[in-house]
Amino acid sequence: MNFTAYSERPVLLIDDEEQFLFSAEITLHAGGLKRVVKCRDSREALALLAAQEYAAVVLDLYMPNLSGQQLLPQIVEEFPAMPVIVLTAVNEIETAVECMKAGAFEYIVKPVDDARLVTTIQRAIQMQEMRNENALLKNSLLSQQLQHPEAFAEIITNHAAMRAVFKYVEAIAPTPLPVLVTGETGVGKELIAKVLHHLSGRMGEFVAVNVAGVDDHFFSDTLFGHVKGAFTGADKPRRGLLEHAAGGTLFLDEIGDLSLESQVKLLRLLQEGKYYPLGADMPKLSAARIIAATHQDLAGLQRSGNFRKDLYYRLQSHHIHLPSLRERLEDIPLLLEHYLEKAAHTLAKKKPTAPRELVTLLRTYPFPGNVRELEGMIFDAVSRHGAGVLSLHSFREKIAHSSASIESTHSGSVHAHEEERLLSFSDRLPTLEEAEEILIAEALQRAGGNQAIAASLLGLSRRALNNRLRRAQSK
Repeated sequence: MNFTAYSERPVLLIDDEEQFLFSAEITLHAGGLKRVVKCRDSREALALLAAQEYAAVVLDLYMPNLSGQQLLPQIVEEFPAMPVIVLTAVNEIETAVECMKAGAFEYIVKPVDDARLVTTIQRAIQMQEMRNENALLKNSLLSQQLQHPEAFAEIITNHAAMRAVFKYVEAIAPTPLPVLVTGETGVGKELIAKVLHHLSGRMGEFVAVNVAGVDDHFFSDTLFGHVKGAFTGADKPRRGLLEHAAGGTLFLDEIGDLSLESQVKLLRLLQEGKYYPLGADMPKLSAARIIAATHQDLAGLQRSGNFRKDLYYRLQSHHIHLPSLRERLEDIPLLLEHYLEKAAHTLAKKKPTAPRELVTLLRTYPFPGNVRELEGMIFDAVSRHGAGVLSLHSFREKIAHSSASIESTHSGSVHAHEEERLLSFSDRLPTLEEAEEILIAEALQRAGGNQAIAASLLGLSRRALNNRLRRAQSK
């Protein structure tokens, strides 16, 4: 079973048994944890910990001179962020409880299962990395790079591509030119538009309108307004959104769905800087900055004749593209913590503890709805939550439902996209047995070694996956 190395720092093994240290080192190397430091004399452990940083400590409980029971509280006191995994040959509940109370991350009884040892260390390192990420965020990591990091407070990320976007946003915010924001549904396009408005220094309002599916008359009346008597029922004049956004920002969401007739009017507005309210003879000057957003491929819409090329080039004087959540999976722990706090506050509940497997489960899901979908999942789970550790049930339920919907959509369009293939093969076709082993190995890698999650990825029960693994090991 192979795991990616989760840290450049070594794992410290403290045990007086040379044979265990030797076998554990081989196990960790095979599991992707290449850097291991072995310590047979527990009296040297604190000096080793002081000399360099470690990813985790594996500590035997019963050793001569200085026992693990004596050493554990000293490690926790002097190195409180260090995850300590306790090993013992005695399966005693009271001892386990005492170790956990003393600050141990996990308690494992010898003889140690190789897979469990690796996955336990993996989880310890992941937990430590999550804490580090949260600490970096709370210490305003972005403030070292941005002039106005507070403007981006609602966008939870530590991803390099997103930080590059923030820098670009700061650079273009003061300009009056239009901005095109692209990205999948739920990535935060409107949030970025609001940041642009905030940093622009404009004194007017931020006015948002979704133009998807609106007809040309409604679009014109909404944006430009009308004079009294412009059409039947227009018994009094009406100010359009452009006038409401004067001196501020007009945000046009889903611009890719705008009709061709309305595109012509928007193009004229951008070219001339003026517009005519419906029924008016005199134009009005536009004093609003235009920001447009879409999840669609505008280049493809141009090729099909559904979006004007000249409008596209006008809109994208500045272009911001936001990456999808699956392109920045390292943000999931940060987003999880943020939305757990937000959901608990909104629902007037105590913030629940997330199960250790949750981050791994979420990282296996493609999130077609991106951050907005993740937020909805978390709010739903917290709303159902009673007490104790947050249940994985609602997450698995939503992922299964969404995955089935995605699969149904994909199956319905197979003939239209025959070039898309889930698998590719070399000249030699693998046997069914070989293909099964490859699929299981890939699923376990994506699931971080969690067999329950790997089984769900493969469409199997956990028992069925265990049976296949046992058969493979018995060969």
